[in-house]
Amino acid sequence: MTETPDLPSAERPRRAPPLTELTLADIPPRVGLFPLSGALLLPGGHLPLLVFEPPYVALLEDALAGRRMIGVIQPLMDPDTDEHPLLYRTGTLGRITEFTEHVDGTFSVTLLGISRFRLIRETPTNQGWREGIIDATPFAADLVEEDPLPINRDLLLSGLKTYLESRDLQASWPLIEDMDDETLLVVLPMLVPFTPVEKQSLLEAMTLDERAGLLLDLLERGME
Repeated sequence: MTETPDLPSAERPRRAPPLTELTLADIPPRVGLFPLSGALLLPGGHLPLLVFEPPYVALLEDALAGRRMIGVIQPLMDPDTDEHPLLYRTGTLGRITEFTEHVDGTFSVTLLGISRFRLIRETPTNQGWREGIIDATPFAADLVEEDPLPINRDLLLSGLKTYLESRDLQASWPLIEDMDDETLLVVLPMLVPFTPVEKQSLLEAMTLDERAGLLLDLLERGME
């Protein structure tokens, strides 16, 4: 019986290290892009997706075979009326942390937000999905735990309650009230039904404190 020699390390598919050990050096310079209008993935947030379109099923399978990373980014125009819409310049790198393949060939996946990135340019591909050259350097702080300045939780939660009531929406208040400030500033922007433009502005806020101020402003404006 002949043993198969180990591949040299340079020939092995490189996988990302554990989440707690990720650095900028682990961010791939080129990633497959998943354009999603109205979807917001923030660093530390979890985004569940049902992937059913063949190009993006193929993208998912490719990511699962490698570093398990996909770039989530919003299109500038309506993807339902534009087959190849332009993309915003800022997106979020998500790591596949859970996935289920269904009998019909579709996937249910959960992406964990790792870091935001700048889309430098798209690159040609014959794989059916979109790819881009990215730079996560401007968002290096996403890979480091950040303690936000104390926020006015009463004002924020009061604004959220009024905003949701004005739209006849419900929320799990015990769960929300148990969240720490940082978790609130990740979960609320992702779950509140802001417009795609408003969600993009929340994504591009450079710090948690800036995001907190913008979130409160959007809630207040939504009640007008």
